[in-house]
Amino acid sequence: MDEQRAGMCGGPPWGRGGPPRLRQWEARRNASRVPWPSTLAVAVFVMVGSGFAAHGQSDREPIDAFARVLLVAGPAMLLLRNRWPVVSVFGVSAVVLIYFGAGYPYGPVLFVLAVAAFAAVVSGHRWAAWWAVGGFWVGQVLIGHWLYHYLPPDKDDATPWGQDLFIAAWALAILAASELVRVRREVWAREREERAAAEKRRADEERLRIARELHDVLAHSISVINVQAGVGLALLDTNPEQARTALTTIKAASKEALGEVRQVLDTLRTPGDAPRAPAPGLDRLPELVEQAASAGLNVEVVTEGEPLPLPPGTDLAAFRIVQEALTNVVRHSGSRTARVRMAYAPGRLGLRIDDEGPATAADAGGSGNGLVGMRERAAALGGTIEAGPRPDGGFMVWADLPVQPKETM
Repeated sequence: MDEQRAGMCGGPPWGRGGPPRLRQWEARRNASRVPWPSTLAVAVFVMVGSGFAAHGQSDREPIDAFARVLLVAGPAMLLLRNRWPVVSVFGVSAVVLIYFGAGYPYGPVLFVLAVAAFAAVVSGHRWAAWWAVGGFWVGQVLIGHWLYHYLPPDKDDATPWGQDLFIAAWALAILAASELVRVRREVWAREREERAAAEKRRADEERLRIARELHDVLAHSISVINVQAGVGLALLDTNPEQARTALTTIKAASKEALGEVRQVLDTLRTPGDAPRAPAPGLDRLPELVEQAASAGLNVEVVTEGEPLPLPPGTDLAAFRIVQEALTNVVRHSGSRTARVRMAYAPGRLGLRIDDEGPATAADAGGSGNGLVGMRERAAALGGTIEAGPRPDGGFMVWADLPVQPKETM
């Protein structure tokens, strides 16, 4: 009896496995895509823009076939920026550095490096982007202040430090903007994950609530049906009239159970709609006592204090706690009497259900989760449940529930 009532086994089976990792799958799918349209647009812009830039830089080498190969090779490396961003950013940095080392005009070719660095940063390879851009800047400083003697164009002078500082500022601005976008994307992704987790948590809580309701409804009704079926089978030949009474009780209990199950399941079929029937509360306690009496259990109800109107959640929890406690008496106790005491106090409702015992050794077919469900109901309201054997050999369930004043119109 005590093991059946304690019912301290684990929680519901759902929630152990999460939904498919859709975001990671989408990230892999996006990484496998080759960005042809945007890369083609960048290539056209760089090719045309570099041609215009060459007209204003007569001191630089003219755009020739090798220059056009480099102007195509840079954007071509951008095709790898989704799948291999590190390779892309270092490859573009090398191509642009070779372009400047060959003495070709400054211009839109730097835009290719900006795109590659941006892609590397937002994909999470921020240090690769910083190293690639930093290496490019160091390389162009070496070209502009030392290697220019050995590289085209002929009779070239050292580049002014102002130009180097401008390129450094431009690179830092690109990297800073990329970092900002990366951070914002991470924040958005985290917010999406939190919203998804909150939705899943609400769904799990709703499933748990429905499972708890179904357990309480079915446990009580089936216990009554089980007892009455045994009575009917035992008296079918010797006392047909009493057997008929037992069958009538079975019919009424099953009908009520079906009605409550439909009411609970209606919330699944039409989410968000109001239930068609009010949730049970302590006003239905006489029906519960009558059902217990039909199962051979005499229940005495005692009320202490001035009864107060209860909020729907507290009223339902109190009813289910009494129902589950009486169900356990029917299942597991040899006593045919039970006492339900309701104590009203300002802001509190106390419930105590006692039986005289002793425990029966028969298996009543319970799940062992009755007290777990009662504790969860009480905890959801900020209350507590205590249950255990009494010193005189019986069993006691005591609940303390907070009561907020019910709002009146």
